[in-house]
Amino acid sequence: MIVYIDIIFLVNLLIDAALLLVTAKSRRLSFRWWRLLLSACIGAAYVVFLFFPPLSFLYTFAVKFILSLIMLLTAFGYGGVQHFWRNVGAFYIINFVAAGAVVGVHYFWMSSGEVINGILFTQSGGVEHRLQIGLLFLAAVLCFAFWLYRHVQQTAKKKEEMTAFFAQVDVHIDQFESSCTGLIDTGNQLYDPLTKTPVMVMELSQWGEKIPEAWRKRIERAEVDQIVTAIGTDEFEWQDRLRLVPYRGVNRSTQFMLAIKPDRVVITHNNRRIEAMKVLIGLDGGKLSADNAYQAIIHPHLLESS
Repeated sequence: MIVYIDIIFLVNLLIDAALLLVTAKSRRLSFRWWRLLLSACIGAAYVVFLFFPPLSFLYTFAVKFILSLIMLLTAFGYGGVQHFWRNVGAFYIINFVAAGAVVGVHYFWMSSGEVINGILFTQSGGVEHRLQIGLLFLAAVLCFAFWLYRHVQQTAKKKEEMTAFFAQVDVHIDQFESSCTGLIDTGNQLYDPLTKTPVMVMELSQWGEKIPEAWRKRIERAEVDQIVTAIGTDEFEWQDRLRLVPYRGVNRSTQFMLAIKPDRVVITHNNRRIEAMKVLIGLDGGKLSADNAYQAIIHPHLLESS
């Protein structure tokens, strides 16, 4: 069997450089290219050494782990105990994601005949599977794995940042109480034009059976004006609390939202409890959040209430 050491070195150099680069991007580390390439050369040289039988002692867990630490120190420096071990953790997670993606995609595309042909029976009776991966296939899967990892990480980070704008909302009307999670939206400037009362939007589903079924369907179909004509004919215990609030729709046309005047709204945010009396609750017939992370949109003016 002919082994081209220069090609093996180059392939591992590119792979190690890519892994280090993704580690730097995920951890937002500043680095110098020459140090990153030098670190990748260390990892690529280690793979080449494995082809020399006298150096077979290097193929141990301890040596591999120490080598990974040397690579990270070379590429990014030390920067403190906590900072360094976070780099180590990110580096290994990225390696596992990339390796898992390569093996997973490889098995996904293999047919049953290829799997059978790839199984080797050793003299000791054990079973070994030969994983044959081309360079182009490896590069494509690694690029996809890095993109997927980056996308998932950014999505998780955005969701974590959004949690800072979440608050607990408790609406009180007579003996009725509805609790949900609300999103503080600084862009929400919806007011009742007559009384200048801020309007907090809330999903209709949070009101249970308090809203008549006929009204629920009309709200979902954005036919709020028909509800106004039904006031006094349909049974509803809070008819004197109803308001009709105009707002600009997506197509810039004027639409109306049915709102209810509660006794009080209690907002709990960052261990701070805010009680608002002057507020309207606008009823939305759809879903405010695709992943159901929040069920209400809090008017920023309410956070200034005391």
